[in-house]
Amino acid sequence: MRVWQRSTSVRLTWMVVLASSFAGIVALPTWAQESESVGESERRSVGESNLPIHPSTHSPATTVTDWIAQLETSLVQITGVQVEETATGLQIVLETVDGDLAVSETQSIGNALIVDIANATLAEEFSQAEPIEGIALVNVTALPGDRVRVAITGTDAPPIAEVTSDAQGLVLAVTTGGAETVAEDDAIQIVATGEQADDYYVPDASVGTRTDTPLRDIPQAIQVIPEAALRDQQATRLGDALRNATGVNSTRGSGDRADSFVIRGFEIFSGNVLSNGLPDRTLTETRDLYNFERVEVLRGPASVLYGLGNPGGTVNIVTRQPLAIPFYEVEGTIGSNELYRGAVDLSGPLDESGALLYRLNVAYQDTDSYIDFIGSRSFFIAPVVRLAIGDNTTLTLEGEHSRRTIDSRSVVVLPAVGTVLPGPDGRRIPRSRTVYEPDGNTEIETTRIGYRLEHQFSENWSLRNDFRVAFERNRDNDQSFFLGLDADGRTANRSTYSSDSDSNIYNLTTDVVGRFSTGSLEHQLLFGVNLSRLDNFNNFGIDLAELAPLDIYDPVYRQPPIGRIDTVYEDGSRLTDSLGIYLQDQIAIADNLKLLLGGRFDLFEQTNRDFLSDTRESQSGDAFTPRVGIVYQPIPPISLYASYSRSFNPTEGRAADGGVFEPERGTQYEIGVKAEVNDRLAATLALYDLTRSNLLTVDPDDSRFSIQTGEQRSQGVEVDLSGEILPGWNIIVGYAYTDARITDDNTFETGNRLTNAPEHNINLWTTYEIQSGDLRGLGFGLGLFYIGDRAGDLDNSFDVPGYLRADAALFYRRDRLRVALNVKNLFDENYFVSVSGRDFVLRGDPFTVSGTVAWEF
Repeated sequence: MRVWQRSTSVRLTWMVVLASSFAGIVALPTWAQESESVGESERRSVGESNLPIHPSTHSPATTVTDWIAQLETSLVQITGVQVEETATGLQIVLETVDGDLAVSETQSIGNALIVDIANATLAEEFSQAEPIEGIALVNVTALPGDRVRVAITGTDAPPIAEVTSDAQGLVLAVTTGGAETVAEDDAIQIVATGEQADDYYVPDASVGTRTDTPLRDIPQAIQVIPEAALRDQQATRLGDALRNATGVNSTRGSGDRADSFVIRGFEIFSGNVLSNGLPDRTLTETRDLYNFERVEVLRGPASVLYGLGNPGGTVNIVTRQPLAIPFYEVEGTIGSNELYRGAVDLSGPLDESGALLYRLNVAYQDTDSYIDFIGSRSFFIAPVVRLAIGDNTTLTLEGEHSRRTIDSRSVVVLPAVGTVLPGPDGRRIPRSRTVYEPDGNTEIETTRIGYRLEHQFSENWSLRNDFRVAFERNRDNDQSFFLGLDADGRTANRSTYSSDSDSNIYNLTTDVVGRFSTGSLEHQLLFGVNLSRLDNFNNFGIDLAELAPLDIYDPVYRQPPIGRIDTVYEDGSRLTDSLGIYLQDQIAIADNLKLLLGGRFDLFEQTNRDFLSDTRESQSGDAFTPRVGIVYQPIPPISLYASYSRSFNPTEGRAADGGVFEPERGTQYEIGVKAEVNDRLAATLALYDLTRSNLLTVDPDDSRFSIQTGEQRSQGVEVDLSGEILPGWNIIVGYAYTDARITDDNTFETGNRLTNAPEHNINLWTTYEIQSGDLRGLGFGLGLFYIGDRAGDLDNSFDVPGYLRADAALFYRRDRLRVALNVKNLFDENYFVSVSGRDFVLRGDPFTVSGTVAWEF
């Protein structure tokens, strides 16, 4: 009997044993040691060479005792920032209550002097424009990895700072400097967001709790794909980004109209995609990645925070926000298949005080495809404006507009016979072949508008109110439709159609977050209310015509139609309203023991109208979704966790007796280990048992109806590591074992594997950038993405072979210039990204190359 088929208690015992073993392995201290050359690189400064260096950064541990002692060093909180004019320039005081601050690194870029402080936190970020003549801006921000950055921008040249300590805290005596103080070889690239441009490790994510909580304190597997990785890979769509996420299988190609993907064995569509924490249920649009700051992936159910959705996982897109320091970038790309792309990123203050900031991202792309007759053109613009309304309130206005046109067919599917399976006489359909006509196109237009209001009542209590409305219009004009192959394995039957689809999506969410104590227990409480509406209209089957059959091995296109089809298949609308109320409490029982409790109650109502039959059908329901988790940290860098969570998704239709179906349910048990190898590198091991229940199956007494007896189960192991191994060497690597099967069904055999859910999935992306010398700024990247064998259909009548795809990158960064050459599918592997039956096969992209030049000014 398989281990996975035993009782839940036995499975969890086995998981705990593996998790404990992993914790012991990760806790070895050898990787915490640093070379002497690293310390020397970080000691370089501009203007001052005798700045104090933090001992934990430059005294590598040589024993377990030393290593643990360094990790347990208490953080020093900067409680306030004072800026005062002096006779010689400016004095900046970083106030603390207890503990000494120490500078770990200084660097100068352009007119800015950057001072980084290790082992510190910041109570409140600080910014002041033009405090004295010659100084344009003083900015104090928090960085990942318990660091604080002070950025002092000179008007004409970088300033010079002498750093000393006194009873108040750390004091920076600043004087304006001359241009000769900066040596080009000593300049290190800085981005104006206050985060390093090459960060591959992001220690925090909002998707797991809707609060600012370190990943190590969240009892669920979460992975963040940072902007640095998206840039190095030249990713332009969500599917490209999610190749880096452990256990995530992207199921669409570059020419498709939509992104979809499988997480933990279950396919995810728009209901599980968020934008800045709000559900974004646009069904078919492929979003441009140019304004993405990062992509957060929460694996497992998330209905407790975000309402209805599938249980496999949730993806949160975090977009770029306005910057306090002016930043301007232009970028151009050319590549295979006549790819031409241009983009602009502009940001900075709109007034002298810095209270009004903006950001504008614009991108345009025109490309053909390796598939005959397929091409696309897209335009994207995303403006953001942020206004500081007093000291404790900010209002952010955000907008996005995109328009995309796809020639011929927006999703190019082929039959399994001739692709995955041999065709007649063992023949294979050429990679560039299509069964669709050259004429016709798809037009997709999407507009998003919204605001985010944030108010800090006090040091411990805050409010956030978000609203967004999205309008999406999809139009298919004279498109072909593949109806299947004849028995000869080469004759494709087809028709043409046109369709219209419009969606209006509204979301309003209000969160209140507060910190308080009850005795020795520290609480972080989240209370929220969400209102949403999805109004969708769909007309499918306009101008239907029966096309002449096509020989897929010797095609003749543009033959006259052989008949008309007068039937309109679908003409109707769907209106879904939902209200969700949720409560979450993050309880610190002790410094190393944390409890997470959460629950959400949802009410939903759906109204379906069929204009063809002039009928209207309504159904409503409710659902409660809990989550419970615990985190134990035997030493600060190691977190052992366990959690239980559920999800729900409304089920359409009615039973034979007229009864309304219960919502589909997801139930997950998960345990794991999270390890912060150092402040730049982290690893996660997760083991889970995830069940999807209340699925519809055919009613054995009346095949016209359904019953809710279906069940599917996914069980697996995931391991990932991301961050900086050594200075300049970044990595994202993961392995996932997934056993996703049918456990109850009236149509398919119990035990059959789910489609597009490989048992083995490996992702690796790593880059190295030379840090010094004449070749400083030159970098290399390598990616390996392995997807194992998959079931071709739910009958498991055939298998889809696995594949190994290799990507590569060569880039150069110096000062304001960035040049990159990216290769995808380096060895031209012929593979299949998605197979969901004998008439639905999507091929992967062949070898492609692109070159990019970007300039900051």
